Amino acid sequence: MGMTMTEKIFARKAGLSRVEPGQLIQCPVDLVLANDITGPPSIQEFKKIGRPVFDKEKIVLVPDHFIPNKDIKSAEQAKAIKDFARAHQITHYFEVGRMGIEHVLLPQVGLVAPGEVIIGADSHTCTYGALGAFATGVGSTDAGAAMATGTAWFKVPASIKVALSGKLNKWVTGKDVILTLIGMIGVDGARYQSLEFAGPGLSSLTMADRLTIANMAIEGGAKNGIFPVDDIALAYLKGRVSRPYEMMHADPDARYARTVTIDLSQLEPVVALPHLPENVKPARQVTDVPIDQVVIGSCTNGRLDDLAQAAAILQGKKVHPRLRAIVIPGSQEVYLEAMEKGYIRTFIEAGAVVSTPTCGPCLGGYMGILAAGEKAVATTNRNFRGRMGHVDSEVYLAGPAVAAASAIMGRIGLPEEVAQ
Repeated sequence: MGMTMTEKIFARKAGLSRVEPGQLIQCPVDLVLANDITGPPSIQEFKKIGRPVFDKEKIVLVPDHFIPNKDIKSAEQAKAIKDFARAHQITHYFEVGRMGIEHVLLPQVGLVAPGEVIIGADSHTCTYGALGAFATGVGSTDAGAAMATGTAWFKVPASIKVALSGKLNKWVTGKDVILTLIGMIGVDGARYQSLEFAGPGLSSLTMADRLTIANMAIEGGAKNGIFPVDDIALAYLKGRVSRPYEMMHADPDARYARTVTIDLSQLEPVVALPHLPENVKPARQVTDVPIDQVVIGSCTNGRLDDLAQAAAILQGKKVHPRLRAIVIPGSQEVYLEAMEKGYIRTFIEAGAVVSTPTCGPCLGGYMGILAAGEKAVATTNRNFRGRMGHVDSEVYLAGPAVAAASAIMGRIGLPEEVAQ
C-alpha cells in the first residue's frame, strides 16, 4: 500500500521504510519558528533544558504581531527574542525594517523547501505546505524543546485528498477556494488530518493562491495542508532556495480518509460570516451588510498578488467616507514592489492608510481594533467573536477583490460592481 505526501516526508525524516496514520514518531526538524508573542515562553522552556541551540541556522525569530512595538509590554517581548538571538548568534532574526509577517517572509527569503519538516509556535505555520513541506503549528513548549534538541514528536495524520479540477474565474482566488472548502467540511472537518491538494485544477493556482489555501488549512481543523511541487512551485523556488531538497509525491495507491472534489470553474467570490470561517455564503447574497472597516493584508492575503488585485479595484475610486480602509503589505519586499508598481499611491489616493508589515489587527492587537457594534471585511484568516476587538464587533472574511469593492461601497460589495 502506498503513502501520501505527508506520510512519505515523515518516513524519510524518521528513517523508516513507511509510516501509518496514528503512528507516533520522533524525527528531526528542519526549521523552528517563533514570533514576538510565542518566542518569549519558548525561550523560557528552552532555558530549562540547559543545552545550547541545536543549530543557529535552523531557528527563525520574527517579531511581527505587535511590531513596531505598540506598548511597553510588546517592547519587552520583542527585546526578549532579540537578546536571545544575540546570545545564541541566531542567523535568522528579523528586526523591524527587515522583518515581515512571518508566513509571508519565510517562503519569500528561501527558508522553506520541499520535503522539509517545519514547526512553528504559530498555528498558521501550515502555510509552508504550499511548497511541498510538512509544516504545522506547535505550542511554545514544543518549540522551546526543539530549539535545544532539533527534534519533535508527531502523530502521523490521516489524509484527506482535495481533488481540484477546472480553472478559477476572474476575481476568484485561493481565498475563495479555501473558504469554500471550509464551508463544505466545517471548522473541525479535517481535525488532526492532512489536507492534500491534487488534480488538474492545480495548474490554475498561483503560488499566492496556494500559500493562502495552505495558510488556512488549520481553519478546517487540519494538522497541515500540502501541495505537490510542480513547475509553478519550482519557478517560485528558483533563485530563493539553493540547498538540496527532495520533492515528495503521493503514491497512486495512497490511502485517504476521504476525497473532497471541487470544480474551480464553479466557484465565485465568497464571504465567511461571523463568527466562524465555516459560515460561508456567496458574496452576492450578503451585499446588504454595512461595514465600518476594511483590512487588506495579513499572512493570508498580504502578498503582492493580493495587493495588485485590490489596487485594480481601487484605481481611480475612493474609499467610502463612512469607513476606514487599512492596507498591510506582508513584507518589506512586498511593500517596495507595491510602491514601484504604483499600488501604494493608488491606496493612498483612494483614501486608505498603508501600514508597515504587521499582524496587528488580525489578532486584535493594534492598527485596526473594532469597537462594539462595528463590522469589518478582512482578508485575514479568523473571524471568531472578539478576534479583531470588542466581543460585540463582527468580522467578515473575504478575498482582496471583495474587500476592496466593499471599501468603495461602504458595505459588502462585489468586484463587478466597481471594477473598471
